[in-house]
Amino acid sequence: MFYGAMKLSVGSSLKVVFRPWVEGMENIPITGPAILASNHLSFSDSFFLPAVLPRKVTFIAKAEYFTAPGVKGKLTAAFFKGVGQLPVDRSGVRGAGEAAIRDGMAVLERGELFGIYPEGTRSPDGRLYRGKPGGLARLALRSGAPVIPVAMIGTERIQPPGRIVPKLLRPGIRIGRPLDFDRYQGMDADRFIQRSVTDEVMYEIMRLSGQEYVDMYATAAKRRIAEAEKAEKADREATADREATADREATAEATRSRADVPRLAGEPRGGTDTGEEDGKRPDGRA
Repeated sequence: MFYGAMKLSVGSSLKVVFRPWVEGMENIPITGPAILASNHLSFSDSFFLPAVLPRKVTFIAKAEYFTAPGVKGKLTAAFFKGVGQLPVDRSGVRGAGEAAIRDGMAVLERGELFGIYPEGTRSPDGRLYRGKPGGLARLALRSGAPVIPVAMIGTERIQPPGRIVPKLLRPGIRIGRPLDFDRYQGMDADRFIQRSVTDEVMYEIMRLSGQEYVDMYATAAKRRIAEAEKAEKADREATADREATADREATAEATRSRADVPRLAGEPRGGTDTGEEDGKRPDGRA
């Protein structure tokens, strides 16, 4: 009920304001389960895709959206629960991945649409990164549901990481033909098969989105970027410290040089005696 109300209000507003264009809507089945595997460019992806689909789609969302403290955290958790999102622990806790798969299986067993981002996180630079094989492949092979590749286009310009208020730009959504992996039934535990299924899906997403593909996990790319930014910041700070030290040393040297200049006999520290103190002229006359 809450999902329908949100789709009617928020979804309709998004369609009116941003006017997203859609290609391939005929590839979404009218009934029955399906897995929507999408690239992930922006926080807004999870809003634009459900807004244009005729059916409810349930996504998994990082657990932090459901556990944040304070009033804002509670409101955020209530919103994500209300629209049917499922929390997933991405901290690497043992068993968290299997729990997410069980939740996804429950959605598919009800004959509904389940959305997943195979990259596991948002792209740090707009490129398409290697898909993680565990969740997507195991869900597809265990459930037998078709995998529908989806390409979100331009959402990274609308709401890039760190931006709260989205820009008024027009996003695109391109939906590919369903992929069937029945030929691998019963082989969901085989890591080679998991990799093959995931790579096939990622290839279709790449073809639909036109993104440059990077054979690296997005999480690893984010770590590299963070480390590079940290090193660059440290280098800037070190350069600033060296320049400040050089300035202090130059000032100190100039002060010492002035102090070392010899004075004439009887010359006061302030400079040469002109005899003008106390109103006297150099010739002794007042």
